[in-house]
Amino acid sequence: MKRFVVAGLAGTLAGIIATTQVAGPLVAQEAKANTNVYEQLDLFGDIFERIRAQYVEEVDASELIEAAIDGMLTSLDPHSSYLSPDDAAQMRVQTRGEFGGLGIEVTQEEGFVKVVSPIDGTPADEAGIESGDFITHVDGESVLGLTLDKAVELMRGPVGSEIVITVVREGEDEPFDVSIIRDTIKLTAARARIEGTSVVLRVTTFNDQTYVNLEEGLKKQIEEVGGIDKINGIVLDLRNNPGGLLTQAIKVSDAFLDSGEIVSTRGRNAEDGERFNATEGDLAQGKPVVVLINGGSASASEIVAGALQDHRRAIVVGTKSFGKGSVQTVMPLRGEGAMRLTTARYYTPSGRSIQNLGVSPDIVVEQPRRRTEGEEEATSPLTRSEADLRGRLNNDSLSEDEIRQIEEDRAKAEAAAELRQEDYQLAYAIDILKGLSAFTPGK
Repeated sequence: MKRFVVAGLAGTLAGIIATTQVAGPLVAQEAKANTNVYEQLDLFGDIFERIRAQYVEEVDASELIEAAIDGMLTSLDPHSSYLSPDDAAQMRVQTRGEFGGLGIEVTQEEGFVKVVSPIDGTPADEAGIESGDFITHVDGESVLGLTLDKAVELMRGPVGSEIVITVVREGEDEPFDVSIIRDTIKLTAARARIEGTSVVLRVTTFNDQTYVNLEEGLKKQIEEVGGIDKINGIVLDLRNNPGGLLTQAIKVSDAFLDSGEIVSTRGRNAEDGERFNATEGDLAQGKPVVVLINGGSASASEIVAGALQDHRRAIVVGTKSFGKGSVQTVMPLRGEGAMRLTTARYYTPSGRSIQNLGVSPDIVVEQPRRRTEGEEEATSPLTRSEADLRGRLNNDSLSEDEIRQIEEDRAKAEAAAELRQEDYQLAYAIDILKGLSAFTPGK
């Protein structure tokens, strides 16, 4: 099994053994420490044998050992864990972009499962699950006290089966149940579309296909509008993107940078640190870039946002990101299992760690909450203009082509207004690109 890295971060482990001459007291201290370790391992063996012999029910020895290993790893931090052979195989499938489930990325906080982000177009997204939601029960069974892997296992099930999760949401007075039908999750890692004269690149995850999808989508949109000169800039939408592979985060950052550091990692030992630098070539050819983030943007998303922000290559818009700045390395174990171990922290080009702090946007823009069913939309009073008046004078100073152009511009403005109702943050980002384009020399 190859060693590789998930959760948007990577690190290489160098097994370096240093041999030096030490004084006698230091040798004695080390010997004592080793003796204590062996005594603790003997204690573990004693407890293990007593459980096997005296527990009220017969236990599976292999399951007991796996639980002990997982407990040891999960005691370190929320992102270290043991992966059984089945879990390890499932993780490899997920990095390829297709898997079964609800379509949510989760973490653990205060004993409950917390939603990092729903994935676009998945059952959880369509059911209205939001970033920041807490899941307290699965089919009526409490997840309090369960490890994250055990809680996730409860949410797994056959495609087409129903699951009821109990959600606690900020702003809601009471917990509420959400019914979701499990489905096969097929991820298109990056999609591209045109909004007005801006290209919107929506990146939902960082898997093996992310950079390829992004590059192909951007080139296709530029070709369809008649060349790079026909667009005013790019919106890179990383909202509710929970992360993925570091290699892909580096490639996406490099897509908009010509040089300079993208990210660095620092482990327990200084010699284990790594730096990753951009190579020449900017897919956007210098066009302005706006990056959209929110509380569901984590790990690899934060690497990209932080790199482009530090290099002043992009304006970051939205709300503070999730704040996961640690590196997990997945190491294969005997028996096809694996362990996911936090091995380093990552740092943006300016040397800042976003661990617990997140990436702060250059411009804070909140996304208004969706109206609930039955909530009425405010209506504006009926307005009339000169054109509505009987007997009004015609405008004789404009040609038909000029009038047609005015009407087309008005239609674009109305489309932009509709977008604000659907997605205020995205509309704001596009307005920034319009403003930057208007003040670009020669435009």
